[in-house]
Amino acid sequence: MKIWEENVRKVVPYTPGEQPKTDGVIKLNTNENPYPPAPGVAKALREFDVDGLRLYPDPTVGSLVEAIADNYGLDKSRVFVGVGSDDVLAMIFMTFFNSKKPILFPDITYSFYDVWADMLRIPYEQVKLDDDFGIVPEDYYKDNGGVIFPNPNAPTGRLMSLSDIEDIIKHNQDVIVVVDEAYIDFGGESALPLIDKYDNVIVVQTFSKSRSLAGSRVGFAMADPQLIKYLNDVKYSFNSYTIDRITIETATAAIKDKEYFEETTQKVIEVREWTQKELRRLGFTFCDSKSNFIFAKPPEGIDTIKLFENLKADKIYVRHFNSPERIRDYLRISIGTDEQMRILIKKLENYL
Repeated sequence: MKIWEENVRKVVPYTPGEQPKTDGVIKLNTNENPYPPAPGVAKALREFDVDGLRLYPDPTVGSLVEAIADNYGLDKSRVFVGVGSDDVLAMIFMTFFNSKKPILFPDITYSFYDVWADMLRIPYEQVKLDDDFGIVPEDYYKDNGGVIFPNPNAPTGRLMSLSDIEDIIKHNQDVIVVVDEAYIDFGGESALPLIDKYDNVIVVQTFSKSRSLAGSRVGFAMADPQLIKYLNDVKYSFNSYTIDRITIETATAAIKDKEYFEETTQKVIEVREWTQKELRRLGFTFCDSKSNFIFAKPPEGIDTIKLFENLKADKIYVRHFNSPERIRDYLRISIGTDEQMRILIKKLENYL
């Protein structure tokens, strides 16, 4: 080993879903929205002043922050914007999780949490979900350096009630509690009202799922103004110009179109409910999903990995996780268009 390698920060990186390069693929493996962005996004792109790209973007992301604040009925001092919710969450880890006590998050959850903790040398404890993949609030009644969990959870799609979320917060008022709501728009009740009751709560959402802008990378946090100030202090110390001019304009157009947002999220919900019904008919088992994906276990006697590979051979991409052991027999299936899901069900019928 070279001497300098002793000082390299070595981590096991997050593994993103596969991005196929071939045409004709039904892509149900990364929870993208099957519908295009709001019409105003295309208009913003057509009318964008390209000459403006020679100038730095607004470091405060002012127009987008204001549009998000207006959409949720908040003061703009309560909104923080980052390059996707991953960037927002990473800033939260850097800003607030600096105790010597372990932060707490579920053992089956978004697999970036332990990556960030390892990279930033943050101690952590993975709290086991119950047998039905539910978060047990009482398991978070312990000394810790912070709490984070998605709602609905990923990759299970299971939704926690607002009362259970508040129960966790009530027992953790001396640390930051983060509710990661990447999928909340597909049938869940947001914890956003709790930021008015508790000054230690951060709610994180994204434009990647319900607003069809995964390719633009926009995420945001909503919290007490003091927490937002701390996040901005770290952001400006790390990279002042995080959101480019094009993204600011397209994301602003997206969040202003409430009618299109409601229309497309409702479509996803309806197709999800139909798909759950069909998967049950075929013998799959799963938690009732309130996200834009279904985390399903194939019928008894069906080899999950072989099914995954057979679907891939037919150009239908779903997601399989090798660990932890409890979820190796499950496939995470993103919700596509009605036509795409009907093709999936027909293929599954042939395999089974």
